[in-house]
Amino acid sequence: MAWESDFPSWFRRRRWPFFDDWFFDDFNRMFEEMFKDVAGTVPKELVRERRLPDGSTVREVGPIVYGYSMTMGPDGKPVIREFGNVKPSLERGRFGPTKPGLTVKEEREPLVDVITEGDQVRVVAELPGVEKSDINLQHAENELIISVDTPQRKYHKALELPDPVDPESAKAFYKNGVLEVLLKRRKPSPKGKEIKVE
Repeated sequence: MAWESDFPSWFRRRRWPFFDDWFFDDFNRMFEEMFKDVAGTVPKELVRERRLPDGSTVREVGPIVYGYSMTMGPDGKPVIREFGNVKPSLERGRFGPTKPGLTVKEEREPLVDVITEGDQVRVVAELPGVEKSDINLQHAENELIISVDTPQRKYHKALELPDPVDPESAKAFYKNGVLEVLLKRRKPSPKGKEIKVE
């Protein structure tokens, strides 16, 4: 990796106090260390070797996916949801102190949106590359678990629902890689109940 090649030659020829060769060397070293750290945490299921037509082999790693979505919640505050199979973590260094790192899992967390509309909660999840029969859905009053476990794709998401729902009301649809689950919100029960004295 040569970051200095991204800058025009006139910029590299000038003597900048903070942009000397050591500056780019530090960037290169930092990125190489970061890629080594990530490569050391990748599950073996995500590493493959492939033979090229010229007889050489190439090592492929992945898919490694990370992203986030940001929406406005009903209270007007932003809601940030992460997805993918990369999670930030803290790792213990060689000499004791912890340092930030990345954990790569074989299982991906899908991109999910939760929308409350009137008397129902709608959950929309992106699950590309799977069949309808591969999707496993489980739910309780306040939680929905989406999982897929196939040799090609693995997804898992445990989702806390914004309101209690009626588990018997659930309906799910899957088309073009998008799963949609509709759940009816449970009507609030009266706060108290009269007790008859006998």
